[in-house]
Amino acid sequence: MHFVAILADHDGALPVRMAHRPAHLEWLKTAPIPIAGPFLDEKGDMIGTMVIIEAEDEAAARAILAEDPFAKAGLFKSLDLRAWRWGWGKPA
Repeated sequence: MHFVAILADHDGALPVRMAHRPAHLEWLKTAPIPIAGPFLDEKGDMIGTMVIIEAEDEAAARAILAEDPFAKAGLFKSLDLRAWRWGWGKPA
């Protein structure tokens, strides 16, 4: 089953994001996440994240997200997690 997570960064948290980005990118290499990427503000700065997670259920998806170095660093102010069915397209 797939889940979509929409995560918003705390205001002014770009330094936290940048400090933990290398660890986050390494984590993505082993996480069951086929697609992920940052949301950008009008200047092009990263201000949040969209992640598609493969997990058995919502509890498992939340557990996967909790292991993200960004989450462990307290980067996110909010999380919207929804069950999602892949309808069309392939990951890049």
